[in-house]
Amino acid sequence: MGIMPDGWIRDRAGEGMIEPFVERQTREGKISYGLSSYGYDARLAPEFKIFTNVDNALVDPKHFREDSFVTREGESCVIPPNSFALSRTVEYFRIPRDVLVICLGKSTYARCGMIVNVTPLEPEWEGHVTLEISNTTPLPARVYAHEGICQFLFLQGAGPCEVSYRDRAGKYQAQRGITLPRL
Repeated sequence: MGIMPDGWIRDRAGEGMIEPFVERQTREGKISYGLSSYGYDARLAPEFKIFTNVDNALVDPKHFREDSFVTREGESCVIPPNSFALSRTVEYFRIPRDVLVICLGKSTYARCGMIVNVTPLEPEWEGHVTLEISNTTPLPARVYAHEGICQFLFLQGAGPCEVSYRDRAGKYQAQRGITLPRL
């Protein structure tokens, strides 16, 4: 099939695919979030893990050290120049068995040199989405909690997959909060 429209997203959200769900795109002086024509703009939670080099830590996905970052909570977060932070979505997602979800950054942040990277949400994956936010500029950059950070696009397959993320007991299944790298 193809990319799924707003009515399909709204119907699936009513079945628990996105919680909490905002039924229309909301701006009100904020970076927009909520349901759009062919996607859902998720909000940034007020939890942040900002990478730092204070302890000369090495970022190694096989041996991840928690002293690689500082943890902050608040209504915004300043990401240092040429640095990186982790956060998560406010929304909790439950992906249907015949759907793959991809994520794109919001243009407002992209035009400020900020990149949002999220790997695909696989069929039957569920959880808060951990967001990787890169500040590619030589200046500090601010992101805002409870406002739009990225857009999720829902791609429905021609049929359900044989083996889903849940079936293979994926290591990031049902994650809550910011989830660090796991092996």
